[in-house]
Amino acid sequence: MDYLTHNVSVNLKRIRKSKGMSLDVVSEQTGVSKSMLAQIEKGTANPSLGVLGKITSGLRIRFQELIQAPPLDSCLVHVQEMVPTKEVEGRYKVWTCFSYEDNQLVEIYRIEIEAGQSYISGGHGEKTREYISVLQGEVTVEAEGVSHLVTAEDVLRFETDQIHTYRNNGKGKAVFSVTFLDYH
Repeated sequence: MDYLTHNVSVNLKRIRKSKGMSLDVVSEQTGVSKSMLAQIEKGTANPSLGVLGKITSGLRIRFQELIQAPPLDSCLVHVQEMVPTKEVEGRYKVWTCFSYEDNQLVEIYRIEIEAGQSYISGGHGEKTREYISVLQGEVTVEAEGVSHLVTAEDVLRFETDQIHTYRNNGKGKAVFSVTFLDYH
């Protein structure tokens, strides 16, 4: 389940319960079938914008309330249950664990790069920074002509206003976490 589907699922259920409404009542007020509402709350449906519009209109809420990150004390992401955001088979996979839309400040990725492969990332604009923490193997990060070998014993911080490359020169898969910070 991607982060947006998760947000809609959790928020719809929370809003419905806070209003003391059953799925039947929400269905009557929105014109969306009870089964579709149940699927949305379970996170198994991918509702169209039209359906989301009916829900927000019927519940008299702003669209943002439905898609924003739910107010949770904690959120456990099971990366292997997610669909990769970017993937080139046999080379790399990138998962967006927590997106920029969640809080407008930080984004967290998990990246896996196969041995001998690399992943090139574009620049992210001025006043942006990445923090790299290797979980398995090692990765070489190249930016502005400077290379840093990052192992599980290290954490790297660098400005990301330019193209940068993550390279796995090791013999096994490199797995690392990237925290992207916008400090405007």
